[in-house]
Amino acid sequence: MTERSFDLVVLGGGSGGYAAALRAAELGRSVAVVERDKVGGTCLHRGCVPTKALLHAAEVADTVRDAARYGIDADLVGIDAARIATYREGIVAKKHKGLEGLLKARGIVVVPGEGRLESGPAVRVGDELLRARDVVLATGSYSRTLPGIEIGGRIITSEGALELGEVPRSAIILGGGVIGAEFASLWRSLGADVTIVEALDHLVPNEDVALSKGLERAYRRRGIGMSLGVRFASATQDDDGVTVALESGATLTADVLLVAVGRGPVTDGIGLEEVGVRRERGFVVVDEQLRTNVPNVWAVGDIVPGLQLAHRSFQQGIAAAERIAGMASAPVPDTHVPRVTYSHPELASVGVTEAQAVAAHGEAEIETAEFNLAGNARSEIIGTGGLVKVIRRKNGPVLGVHLIGDRVSELITEGQLAVAWDAHPEDIAPLIHAHPTQSEALGEAFLALAGKPLHAL
Repeated sequence: MTERSFDLVVLGGGSGGYAAALRAAELGRSVAVVERDKVGGTCLHRGCVPTKALLHAAEVADTVRDAARYGIDADLVGIDAARIATYREGIVAKKHKGLEGLLKARGIVVVPGEGRLESGPAVRVGDELLRARDVVLATGSYSRTLPGIEIGGRIITSEGALELGEVPRSAIILGGGVIGAEFASLWRSLGADVTIVEALDHLVPNEDVALSKGLERAYRRRGIGMSLGVRFASATQDDDGVTVALESGATLTADVLLVAVGRGPVTDGIGLEEVGVRRERGFVVVDEQLRTNVPNVWAVGDIVPGLQLAHRSFQQGIAAAERIAGMASAPVPDTHVPRVTYSHPELASVGVTEAQAVAAHGEAEIETAEFNLAGNARSEIIGTGGLVKVIRRKNGPVLGVHLIGDRVSELITEGQLAVAWDAHPEDIAPLIHAHPTQSEALGEAFLALAGKPLHAL
């Protein structure tokens, strides 16, 4: 048995873990990161980055199909799944190499292997014990499934979908949340027949209903099938495909079934029970400072209740490192975290939905404004429809910003600032949005709520 001592040991090298490590090292702490796979975690290797690379390839295919609209003669002669995979893997490899170099340059020790929390605090990796003043838990999440579904063969999760050697001819997607909506979009763009099964009444049910309905309309136009408000009953597979039975009595068949019903926290088998770290429904319980009930043990990212987003994990990792160093770092509530679905069209939102605003303040206290992207020159140029919806408290601040349309993910940071800073539309309305940009549509919504709509009726 060997021992080493550090100021900070981070269990997990994903977005939250490596962010905590980098910030702690920047603050002069000695740091070790324990990672059983590759630094970068799910987001870099099996989630955000590779899926968005695939979605960009899908966007290119759609652009070629639609080239004649812009006076360009072009034909889409085929989809080469192997070359798309090479493009995707090249991006991931480059980002992984860059991250490894950054950790090394900061003097952070990366310890490969399965880590387990011990009292002290400390983390045991094989026959080595890493003692620390503080430990940050950042073990990430895994793809959930449902009772009666056995993953394997033609029944896959998002990780399996990334490893497919070809685009399926047809696919059933169980779950209409972010992951399901994104894979439906990219597979359809690459030529697959796709049907989404969602037990709730709308796609992306956590979003404002205006975005959900907008996405459903767009997907119907694209030929993406949907069974909404219907529960899954069973799934069987054979050499020819997968058959899915619904509780309504309907059956669906396809080449593959993608199970996209959310992600669960990776907290089993890492020593939490033995040390006494409190959990609820598998998630690590923390206070608003990200401290667990065990002194000097912190937790960040997908294992902490709330939004499971890489950028939330990243922010929490930085905040934990700063608090460990004795610095003040204000908590960021989930309502201030931008949410994006990288489908075609994209969804982007921050703050509360209209239903949540009404529930909190009463219908008489809420005002909303919508601006259709049909009235926005830049959106017309790039060929996208959609809308901007802004929610405010009457005579008060902006409570929520919700957008649907291609490339609107690039606009949501302005919405985040408005919500997080409790800005009133009257504060924003005098500010200038460059022309022609899609940001003008957001400006128009703020103008409308300030009582001086320019183009809105």
